[in-house]
Amino acid sequence: MWLSLREGRSPWLALIGALALAAYGVVATLQPANFGRVYAAYGGVFIVLSLAWGWGVAGHRPDRWDYLGGALCVFGTALIMYGPRSAGS
Repeated sequence: MWLSLREGRSPWLALIGALALAAYGVVATLQPANFGRVYAAYGGVFIVLSLAWGWGVAGHRPDRWDYLGGALCVFGTALIMYGPRSAGS
């Protein structure tokens, strides 16, 4: 949507972006974990996918800090979703 609305690119990019955001919201509701955990984990996924979209569509290649930050987000997402839990949590 950014490219279409802010940089004058094709309106099709806005439509694709809107559909991707809608799908992102729907997929989160289908997860079996509790909402807070899923929402937090999807935040990490969103960050990494945003960097990938910026590189693949907008041509802004991530630098080493982007890669490091993305890796930290993926690690954090894995901790949130798969970290050891006590009974009932």
